[in-house]
Amino acid sequence: MGERKRIPMGLAVMFLLFACSSIQLLSASDDNDDAIFYESFDENFEGRWIVSGKEEYNGVWKHAASEGHDDYGLLVSEQARKYAIVKELDKAVSLKDGTVVLQFEARLQNGLECGGAYLKYLRPQEAGWIPKGFDNESPYSIMFGPDRCGATNKVHFIFKHKNPSSGEYVEHHLKFPPSVPSDKLTHVYTAVLKPDNQLQILIDGEEKKTANFLSSEDFEPPLIPAKTIPDPEDKKPEDWDERAKIPDPNAVKPDDWDEDAPMEIEDEEAEKPEGWLDDEPEEIDDPEATKPEDWDDEEDGEWEAPKIDNPKCEEAPGCGEWKRPMKRNPAYKGKWHASLIDNPNYKGIWKPREIPNPDYFELEKPNFEPIAAIGIEIWTMQDGILFDNILIADDDKVAESYRETTWKPKFNVEKEKQKAEESTASESSGFQKKIFDLLYKIADIPFLSAHKSKIIEIIEKGEAQPNATIGILVAIVAVFLTIFFKILFGGKKKPAKAKKTAESAEASNEQSSEAKEENKEEEETSAAPRRRTKRDD
Repeated sequence: MGERKRIPMGLAVMFLLFACSSIQLLSASDDNDDAIFYESFDENFEGRWIVSGKEEYNGVWKHAASEGHDDYGLLVSEQARKYAIVKELDKAVSLKDGTVVLQFEARLQNGLECGGAYLKYLRPQEAGWIPKGFDNESPYSIMFGPDRCGATNKVHFIFKHKNPSSGEYVEHHLKFPPSVPSDKLTHVYTAVLKPDNQLQILIDGEEKKTANFLSSEDFEPPLIPAKTIPDPEDKKPEDWDERAKIPDPNAVKPDDWDEDAPMEIEDEEAEKPEGWLDDEPEEIDDPEATKPEDWDDEEDGEWEAPKIDNPKCEEAPGCGEWKRPMKRNPAYKGKWHASLIDNPNYKGIWKPREIPNPDYFELEKPNFEPIAAIGIEIWTMQDGILFDNILIADDDKVAESYRETTWKPKFNVEKEKQKAEESTASESSGFQKKIFDLLYKIADIPFLSAHKSKIIEIIEKGEAQPNATIGILVAIVAVFLTIFFKILFGGKKKPAKAKKTAESAEASNEQSSEAKEENKEEEETSAAPRRRTKRDD
């Protein structure tokens, strides 16, 4: 019987996780009744979500599966586009009473260098917007989710609140929000608004930030304005003196104070070192340099040899004209200034007087506007952003249940896959290092010395582009074989040896010594005279 094939442990674990995720995803539907709103995107969004009809929002939304899963979501399908889509709720959600949990999943499948992946929780349409006209000016109550571009890297939480005194809506930004996860896995973002004015931000179920809506330490600008403000009508008096110190009016410059004395002077006590070469320049023409054969004086100008350090100066204390070194001038005092004394007329730094703030108000809890719709209005340079499992609930236990059944199984599968890929990449990296070490040893082989620089250049390109290792190996082998075949077949052919016949051998043996002498004389007299060179002249 043939030997039974073993299933790799990593594949078995991934299969088990995927099976568990399928079972748990089915159980998620049991929690739907506990949610105020839930969107799984299991079905196509068309007809339920409304894409903005504004011309600038030309990004195409797609109903697509998350990479590596059968779970579907709402996909940002194109790069460098503006996107806007909105879903009206069956009933507006109040944020004034009890706990409200906002939660959604986002996966940055191609990363996020510059763009947003946040949601906007919109006010009722009576505030002045329509679904087909949804844009960045549409009034919202809360904006929540990832945003990254340049120095910006944060999970936003922004709420708009109406000032009861001025009637204006003001944006209040969470201070020091958490950062966006840097990988390409599915992450779940949760904001818990509690009736005690507390806000809790979680990423993947882990608390990342807490804040108080009424605290000036947590939001900018603070929800409750300052009681007083600087009077905009108040002006600084003309005679107001803010100088704490002033020059002493009674101070007099000393008679021996020379403001023109230089900071440094020549050291008169210095003497020229013995052996100093006054007539030797510090640099000379390189005697080994030669004018290039392709140098054209008419086009390139008169050729000059490059300069090198004068070797004579290395042995001597110095070359060229000797000059005395400079030293600090003991008589130098610089510009004279009167000493400073306390200003008798000093009144301090002027500030306008404080007046009551007309926009000040007090409240015990925020007066949030209700949520009537959920919108995604973003501009992004990356595609592949996938939104899924958008939830509004009135209990953080419900949100936790959804995380366990909809997010965690997917995340575990993705995490295992990432580990497997990193392990493979690590093994590949170790293999590549061994290959490059071997190639450097090959480059040091003596008979390849004439081609070493070319081989090193190819190897260095390969190290800069590790994915091209196989191509580099092929190139090195090609160079090696070319040199090898040149050594075998590329040299001059040796002259064929003439076959000596028996007859010629006998004739050679019978040649008399006198004939040999005659031949020697003929060779000497017939030899051409040596060609004279210019040196001989």
